Amino acid sequence: MPGDPPPARPLAPPSGRTRVASVPFADAYVDAVLPADAVRVGTAGRPSPWLDADHLARHAGDIDVLHLHVGHGGVELSRLEEWTGEVRRLGIPLVVTVHQLRDPREPGRRRLDAQLAAVLATAEVVLTLTPSAADEIADRFGRTAIVLAHPSVAEPDPELGAERGLVGVRLGRASAAVPDPAAVARASASGAVSGGGRLRVLAEVGWDIDPGVRALAEAGELELVVHRPEEAVAQLQQLHVAVLPERCGTHSRELEVCRDVGTRVVAPSCGFFADQWSEVVTYGNDEVDGLDEVSLTAAVAAALTRPMPRPADRAWREEQREAVLRVHAEVYAQLKDPVLLIPRELGTGPNAGV
Repeated sequence: MPGDPPPARPLAPPSGRTRVASVPFADAYVDAVLPADAVRVGTAGRPSPWLDADHLARHAGDIDVLHLHVGHGGVELSRLEEWTGEVRRLGIPLVVTVHQLRDPREPGRRRLDAQLAAVLATAEVVLTLTPSAADEIADRFGRTAIVLAHPSVAEPDPELGAERGLVGVRLGRASAAVPDPAAVARASASGAVSGGGRLRVLAEVGWDIDPGVRALAEAGELELVVHRPEEAVAQLQQLHVAVLPERCGTHSRELEVCRDVGTRVVAPSCGFFADQWSEVVTYGNDEVDGLDEVSLTAAVAAALTRPMPRPADRAWREEQREAVLRVHAEVYAQLKDPVLLIPRELGTGPNAGV
């Protein structure tokens, strides 16, 4: 029609390179797993324009692979059926990495379940981070997922040291994932004192802090530290033990940061945190039974009796990341050129899920 802009011309693919539209466009995990021979296509806006069916139709020729990270990076699919239908109609190869099978930001699981059902039915390849998550994906959605370890996303600061006995937990206002932040703080503080240590509550600038947590800080029962987002890794590195407070979730990036910098983790019984790292101490906290304060206190005290773990070996972490990158490169190459076959053992070698 007169006045309509001309259709966008497809971007010419660089020789031998795969054009990938990642959703989200940029993120610590996305950056860590994008192969060197892949070209990232799109913009950093949120929500991603690639989640709009009209944008997808106009720019389908600009990409070889669409890679959606579900449950991470603020993914929102408002017109899900239309979007997945357009992906199928256009024949765009879709890769889905399942980071979360339960969105801790939501009061229930209905919306994410609907999203997962739709995108997993459409995906050519499904990836996830732990064997337990892959089992749940198979049981609930009938899809086989390739298990790839979460790669390193942080490096320890050689100028920083951890304080023996210092326990930390990130807490803000009450939420679906942490309905009673003060109860988490009280139980963690009790465990810290029992283990000869103390509790530090970490909050980022701009967070609403639960009044009960503030009252505990004012009473001298814990230390409250407000920090900038870019200081989060340094704050975790200074701890002997970090507590994950959520009662729902699947995997944790904070846990991976702790592994990288050498901080022991106390994690809830929900999700598959213990599958991510063997140094995890588990306590009772899930959506069925709620927070077991006695269990949390005992877990923190027990964690403090163990030596502080060393930061992850950088050479091993780099080998692990290279293995993850190779799998992504092979998946992208197979989807770009279906004549190639994904090896049967892809993602099941010694580095997969490590």
